[in-house]
Amino acid sequence: MPDATPVRATAREAIALLTGAAGFTEHRPPPSPLPPDGPLGWAGYDAARERASARTGEEESVVYGTGAVGDRACVLLSFEFGFLGGSLGRQTGDRLAAAYELALTRRIPLVALVATGGSRMQEGMVALTQLQRVAAASVRLRAAGLPQVAVVRDPTTGGGWATVGAGADVVLALPGAQVGFAGSRVRPPDADPYAYSTEGQFAAGQVDAVVPADELAAAVTHWLRALGPHGELPAAPVPGALSAGGGEPGAGAGTGSEPGTGSGAGTPSAAGRDPAARLPETGREAVARARDPRRPRAEAYLADYFAVRLPLHGDRSGSTDPGLLCGFGLRADGRPVAYVAQCGTPTRPAGYRAAARTIRLADRLGVPVLTLVDTPGAANDAEAERAGAGAAIADTFAAIAAARVPVTTLVIGEGGSGGALALAAPGNTHVTVDSYFSVIAPEPAAAILKRPPSETGATADQLRLRPQDLVDLGFARSIVG
Repeated sequence: MPDATPVRATAREAIALLTGAAGFTEHRPPPSPLPPDGPLGWAGYDAARERASARTGEEESVVYGTGAVGDRACVLLSFEFGFLGGSLGRQTGDRLAAAYELALTRRIPLVALVATGGSRMQEGMVALTQLQRVAAASVRLRAAGLPQVAVVRDPTTGGGWATVGAGADVVLALPGAQVGFAGSRVRPPDADPYAYSTEGQFAAGQVDAVVPADELAAAVTHWLRALGPHGELPAAPVPGALSAGGGEPGAGAGTGSEPGTGSGAGTPSAAGRDPAARLPETGREAVARARDPRRPRAEAYLADYFAVRLPLHGDRSGSTDPGLLCGFGLRADGRPVAYVAQCGTPTRPAGYRAAARTIRLADRLGVPVLTLVDTPGAANDAEAERAGAGAAIADTFAAIAAARVPVTTLVIGEGGSGGALALAAPGNTHVTVDSYFSVIAPEPAAAILKRPPSETGATADQLRLRPQDLVDLGFARSIVG
């Protein structure tokens, strides 16, 4: 369906796009008048404000208040770009700080609809320091376990992008918007415009999803349901059918996935396999089954497990790893679970950073985490080393070790050394019948031991990497069919 809504909607049109008939109750902070022509005495500033007010009907560049998106109450703040380019001055800062405080007081999420050119030069450093006020207010909301969702409109640049926008837990963006710290008049003349667009920021892992305006209300509703706030939630059930080992039975809930990601079509259903599937007899067989291209992969498990999937995209450091899926999902019963899933490829530093980001966000919001392990190991090329592979893996280990929410792991294929173990929950890891986990793959192990290739199978047996070995060794709690 084509997007018929103009990207440069007014502040109130943007709010109505989310709330619809549910309505919006505006709030205003206590009056805080400016001196004539502002704190700098900038000649003509009062007249410019009056013209902006007459043109837009607004008193400032931000409107805020309470409303409902779908069935979720939230605080909404929306920038009016028609008022001095949606710029931030002292009174804008008053409104932004009040919006965050309102969300904190009522213990409800904050949704920001951002369209701004940055700080207001007519107020100089007084305007610039409003970014510190916003950052402090955002930190207080984060410490209280309350989520922040930003919807990036056209344009979103300068300090508004670097605080209200990029500082949110989840960043959604409208197609074709100008997005970047540098505005169009201050960036290098030969700069690639794609880098300053919604699509460019998504490619660089700075935006979680590009959402057409006519799909925005549904997307934000799903995110608010997934992010909470929630009461205490139990651990995520293990996907698939239990075949051995005494752990809890899994439950595949729902068959959907988010649009555009695929749902495991043409792949065997992860939840529909024979629960009495035969265990591998040898280490070589275990490795062969884990490497079999016909076995279910992460997409199949996630599609069976979730009714709705909401991806988190990128590492927020300029990179992405297509072989590592992260996000939050809603099961058919409405229960939220965060997920981190390896897709059978070597995991890159960006993937580990995205995983750590997801786990920490889920922990802060009280949402249980499911990790799916399937990698031959961490990427070991020179580019991965330059991108900080060791530090990224260490940070993922730390994120799981520090998590207060339950983390459940299912090994669905290859468990290749530390690159796989970084995503495994200590004491709560389960394995499938077509998986293995090893300190090292049998081929390099044989090479290190100076054994001929014909002894690779014997080496695999010595490593005790089969699913049943992993249970016997105390690493895995159960075997899932």
